[in-house]
Amino acid sequence: MGFLSRVKRLISAKPEVTGKISIYAPVSGKVVPIEHVPDAVFSEKIVGDGLAIEPTDQHVVAPIDGYIGKIFETNHAFSIESSQGVEIFVHLGIGTVELRGNGLKRLVKEGQEVKVGDPILAFDLDYLKEHTDSLLTPVLVANMEDVERLDKKNGQMQAGKDVLFTLVR
Repeated sequence: MGFLSRVKRLISAKPEVTGKISIYAPVSGKVVPIEHVPDAVFSEKIVGDGLAIEPTDQHVVAPIDGYIGKIFETNHAFSIESSQGVEIFVHLGIGTVELRGNGLKRLVKEGQEVKVGDPILAFDLDYLKEHTDSLLTPVLVANMEDVERLDKKNGQMQAGKDVLFTLVR
């Protein structure tokens, strides 16, 4: 392997971070076990493990410091990656993709750097209640293969202020 190839590999490698990393609540509301979400993709942990929150306000904020990876075209979900290589996926409600963006507003761009508590999405809570199957908002670790365990919390959460779960690597 040549010098340039080694440099490129080192630059693109994700840092190996061990220890505990706190993931904050992206919405305010009551914590619900992920197994109770009425969609098998989430309840069976197909896309990752985590928790869900029943939202009580109208904003989704960054659960970790990092970069916005993907915001879905319909503004119902996004991913964020921390500098430690943690990938978090947030999906606002169940059935929100069918709204085609109605009642949802994007506040950031893909690739944008954000800090815990920075607004990511705004939504019309009453509109979503009327037009979706559920407002339960899954918050998942997408790269569980890099996680030893999740220490999950319960109760009421305040967006950007309360730790939803801590992951141990």
